[in-house]
Amino acid sequence: MKQYILALFLGLTSFVQAQNSITGKVTDSKNNPLIGVTVDASDLHKSTKTDENGVYTLSALPNGNLTLVFTYLGFLTLNKKIEKAQNTKTLDVILDELAFQMDEVIVSTPFSKLQSQNVMKVDRESVKSMQEKGSATLIEGLATIPGVSQVSTGTSIGKPVIRGLSGNRVLVYTQGVRLENQQFGDEHGLGLNDAGVENVEVIKGPASLLYGSDALGGVLFFNPEKFALANTFQGDFGQRLFSNTLGSSTTLGLKTSTTNWKYLIRGAYNTQSDYKIPDGDRVTNTRFQEIDFKAGIGYSNAKFSSVLRYNYNNLDIGIPEDGIADQTTTKKTTFPKQGVFNNLFSLNNTLFFSDSKLDVNLGYIQNDRSEFEDSNVAVLHMILHTFDYNVKYYLPKIGKVETIVGVQGMSQENKNRAEEFLIPNAKTNDFGVFGTGIYDWGSNSLQAGIRFDYRHLVAEEHGVLGEEGYFEALHKNYDSFNASLGYKTNFDKDLTFRLNAATGFRAPNLAELSSNGVHEGTFRYEVGNPNLRTEQNIQTDLDLEYKSTHFEFSVSGFYNHINDYIYSSPTGAEIDGFKVYNYIQNNANLYGGEVALHIHPHPLDWLHIESSFETVTGKLQTGGYLPQIPANNWDNTIKTDFEIGKWLQEAFVTFNVSTTFSQDKVSGFDISSDGYTLLNMGFGGKVKLGKSTFDLNLNGNNLLNKTYIPHLSRLATAGIPNLGRNFVCGVAFKF
Repeated sequence: MKQYILALFLGLTSFVQAQNSITGKVTDSKNNPLIGVTVDASDLHKSTKTDENGVYTLSALPNGNLTLVFTYLGFLTLNKKIEKAQNTKTLDVILDELAFQMDEVIVSTPFSKLQSQNVMKVDRESVKSMQEKGSATLIEGLATIPGVSQVSTGTSIGKPVIRGLSGNRVLVYTQGVRLENQQFGDEHGLGLNDAGVENVEVIKGPASLLYGSDALGGVLFFNPEKFALANTFQGDFGQRLFSNTLGSSTTLGLKTSTTNWKYLIRGAYNTQSDYKIPDGDRVTNTRFQEIDFKAGIGYSNAKFSSVLRYNYNNLDIGIPEDGIADQTTTKKTTFPKQGVFNNLFSLNNTLFFSDSKLDVNLGYIQNDRSEFEDSNVAVLHMILHTFDYNVKYYLPKIGKVETIVGVQGMSQENKNRAEEFLIPNAKTNDFGVFGTGIYDWGSNSLQAGIRFDYRHLVAEEHGVLGEEGYFEALHKNYDSFNASLGYKTNFDKDLTFRLNAATGFRAPNLAELSSNGVHEGTFRYEVGNPNLRTEQNIQTDLDLEYKSTHFEFSVSGFYNHINDYIYSSPTGAEIDGFKVYNYIQNNANLYGGEVALHIHPHPLDWLHIESSFETVTGKLQTGGYLPQIPANNWDNTIKTDFEIGKWLQEAFVTFNVSTTFSQDKVSGFDISSDGYTLLNMGFGGKVKLGKSTFDLNLNGNNLLNKTYIPHLSRLATAGIPNLGRNFVCGVAFKF
């Protein structure tokens, strides 16, 4: 696989380079030059900044259509589409001042539009802002986004939940390729480190049209950090310390770029002790250690852009089987534990033609997962090889209509190397073909698409018939047609309305088809069902947004109907003292939404008042509730911006009150949970001491040391609370 990627990368570099360039001046509405405006040609992975005169220059640009994005703090982001770039030599732009809420180009949806122009509602959150909230891991940061939660096992293991759906119903993309890491397991976390990740985009609802199977409930799309500005060298170092877990998180990155070539390298190390609950005890073996390494090399000219990235992630995770037992602050895991090694290669290519372009994205992932019960001999050892491809052709624009056609696919093989099998050895092949188009007129946009997918799955027979651990041979085919339709309009310049309807699907995973034994994560005997059908859903989303200079309000509602929803249900029988659960299917409905408010009152330009509320309800059509549905949450934040002389710039103080309500709408084997309120505070800014400049961030989470148990905590059945009071100190240097 590595040889194929390298050959394709080197082959693409044989294209002949042209030398189109664009220069211009960026000013504000009063014709004052703006210094340091970022000008980004994202298709080329190329960017620059305006000089002291507000002037920028980008060279080695394609002849055809091109999108430039102008971003500057305190000003409205500008998205300029240039047709026939070879005919455009000068492009001057004027940026409008904006009190808050920078608009950004959304990558996870087609047509590279700003969020304000996008037909689909997509939430974007930067890793920096999540870290400023004191999050120890990437999944903790994701759970601060309205509509996103996590199924957690302490601080070390977390699985994302979008509007009540999780596991194989939420697809994760990183470096432009789908992340496959045996996500069917309750004890299998996200497996991504936030170092080298710039931001995440959250699609809430079925995205099967764009991504195929497993995007039934939504998509988390992680955008990697950008390369350095052209003809510059950049380095950074970051360190965060955590009082509760006596932990630390360290990262070091270096990157440089010429006009055409780009390079980056980054390393990170994260280590945490057992977390402490409010009464002072530590939850035994919730400690973990993580090593992460990322590298990238890119080349772009007027004909094409190509970026090869690599990510290695090594996780050593303790499993808290004994609850609150041995009290220690060591960071060395004990048994039982997991060892996870993940290797990810991605090759992202864009070829430019006179009035169209072709995206070719290839990915390869090797996920090596072991579990150790009482020795360094793995009782469970699974290796998952996944190769995926995503080819999209952007057709020439016809009037006001833009169209994309594409094919996507995945070839996957699971192998077991130890005595214990959770799932059988198997091979899976996916193939999908799709088309989507958008028609813009005035402030209106109409977007539609259709897609067909086919999955072929073959699993080997294993074990002795009639005994635990026996898997019968499987030979399954699944297919699905899906479509989407969305409409956006502006009732006036500040009021945006969106209405989307889309279908999605998910083929049953190997665990649901084949399980036959005790699931150590859930402490029950699970029996799979080889006759399960594909889940199929239709969801309707409505979104209303009002944005003015000093006031922002949005309300989103959804209704999601799922045919043949797959879940495990108790049979009433027991095997060896474990209750038996069968995987069955039933129609289900989920509904709810989010409300958000942001006030930036004039003339108190230093004050921000933010409030959000999220709710979701999941029901079986035959009666009863769905399992693992998050509780309602109301989050309120007051933030102040200020500066102190020349030594503290871009400073802020935040005061946050987060209220999670009780959850008593539970399924037969869930347990009800009580509500709780947490108090959090934060302080940060850019500190200048002499010639040294660094970012400082201080956080206090759960300041009142509240004892609470989240509804989606996997330690809830043992009555084990989450973290007590935790202080986080972070510094970041650039050089």
